[in-house]
Amino acid sequence: MKSIIHVPHDVLTTPTEKITTFDKKLALLIADLKKTLLATIHPKGVGLAAPQIGVSSCVFVTKPRENSPVRVFINPEILESSPELTDGVPERENKLEGCLSIPGIWGRVKRAQKITLRYRDESGTSHEEKFTGFLATIIQHEADHLNGILYTRRVLEQQGKLYQTAKDTEGKEILEELSLP
Repeated sequence: MKSIIHVPHDVLTTPTEKITTFDKKLALLIADLKKTLLATIHPKGVGLAAPQIGVSSCVFVTKPRENSPVRVFINPEILESSPELTDGVPERENKLEGCLSIPGIWGRVKRAQKITLRYRDESGTSHEEKFTGFLATIIQHEADHLNGILYTRRVLEQQGKLYQTAKDTEGKEILEELSLP
């Protein structure tokens, strides 16, 4: 397991290097990504990209639900995106997106409802697959990481609002709008 890198670290805003060698070093990186993602608790992570553990390589892992397997996506490329957009995170009550590298900050991001993705798996085999719903949102979020783009940038580009976790007078966790200069 590795530590998760937090903003404002440069590795999070720098595009990653494509993976060209499918070797033991890559297998170790994937194992670190899986272990680190599975160890996240509050909040429970659903995706993790290599830059988030300090490695500028073009790979991420996903685990959308507790009973989902961890999937590996290497050198992903979004080939098609539907013109229909989500109104924030599908299948979530509050619709807010967050990031393990930006703890305690949340925002609504409109993303394509459906995408077609080309990627390689751990053995280097190429795949082309369509994704919808929550997993499509996770993949777009993680693909952004590989391009040096954080979800907070997407929120601001879409003129949305950012929220931070806070406590109310009874000590209950609430979300408070962040005022930006």
